Amino acid sequence: MRITYLNPVGVVGGAERVLLAAIRGAREHLPDARREVILFADGPLRAEVERLGAEMTLVPLPAGLAGLGDTRMRGDGRSGILDRLGFGRAALGEAPAAVGFVHRLGAALRRSAPDLIHSNGLKAHACAAVARPRGVPVLWHLHDFLSDRPVMARLLRRLRAGAAGGIAISEAVRRDAATVLPGWPISTVRNAVDTDHFAPAGRDGAGLDRLAGLAPAGPGTVRIGLVATYANWKGQEVFLDALARLLASGDGPTGRGYIIGGPIYATAGSQFTRDELERRATANGLAGRVGFVPFQNDPADVYRMLDVVVHASTRPEPFGLTIAEAMGCGKPVVVAAAGGAAELFTPGHDGLGHAPGDDMDLAGAIARLVADPALRTRLGANARRTAVERFSRERFGREMAALYAACCRDPAGAGPERGERRPYGAGRRRS
Repeated sequence: MRITYLNPVGVVGGAERVLLAAIRGAREHLPDARREVILFADGPLRAEVERLGAEMTLVPLPAGLAGLGDTRMRGDGRSGILDRLGFGRAALGEAPAAVGFVHRLGAALRRSAPDLIHSNGLKAHACAAVARPRGVPVLWHLHDFLSDRPVMARLLRRLRAGAAGGIAISEAVRRDAATVLPGWPISTVRNAVDTDHFAPAGRDGAGLDRLAGLAPAGPGTVRIGLVATYANWKGQEVFLDALARLLASGDGPTGRGYIIGGPIYATAGSQFTRDELERRATANGLAGRVGFVPFQNDPADVYRMLDVVVHASTRPEPFGLTIAEAMGCGKPVVVAAAGGAAELFTPGHDGLGHAPGDDMDLAGAIARLVADPALRTRLGANARRTAVERFSRERFGREMAALYAACCRDPAGAGPERGERRPYGAGRRRS
């Protein structure tokens, strides 16, 4: 079997860590499989792919195409007619570049001669469906709520005949995709983390201060961090507002906040800049009390240096890989309890929840953990156990390998039954 993976960016974000886990799983569970990755942009992901022994091909996506996306139409989450017209003009202007890119990608795929294409991102899904060699099945790895992406949702509905099925990273994503792509086979395979790597280990929190360019925090300081890309729905502003509420009181133990991450997307209007976030921190009176740490390709040590890990996404999270990674490191998590993120933890057992976008609720949850070291210890220990039981790399690799094998045996899906196409691996009715 030859598997070709498509990925639209060259950086290592959450979706890319899932891609690497899929490549590793194929290596371990399908040892005879040949693996090639086609990237649409160069970057640190190339070295990670090569480290796993996979072949690497670069087919650059033109900058204009990389910058197109639903976020160009979303200011307040709704798109008006002027936004749609502007997007339409931009899309038409990029049509010649799109044709050229699909031609180059098709040529690369023919050279690769895959038995299966695994696409890992919305732009990759669309391109795979159009550029795939005839008869080669495509699996779309769904990391997003398609209903939040009206342009891509319409496009993928039209192109789904070019894909054999989908892999949803959570039940929330599967349910959402089923409303956009009804009757289409979608299997749920929850993401994994390497719980041998994302594991508890003693790390001096002063290292985090150095990364942030801050003076060392005083004894007893509770370090509270949000690890995320600068995507404008990841909740950095809510986190800063919550910290302002928490730290303004001056009661109880001293806390220090950290925002760890950076901009990684090419789509216009999709993310904050560091300057914007620093200005927000200063306006909230948090100068010197919040540190900014650049994006970390391997964030394991960052989790270990934190006492509390916050997830603050303002929209339902499709999964929440940083939550699972922090839990693997034995850290208490505070989670915006919606979407796939709500599936990852049990409130009061291995984490605390808060209402998405509610800085007062978030501040209250953080305050509980800052004030109660015993609670931090108990939640962190339970979080580690949950991560090992539910998010193991071995389980993920086994499930992905089974989907690959099933897709290659039956490229059209598991077949219609009572008018529906069933997910890969689902049992057929015996006659």
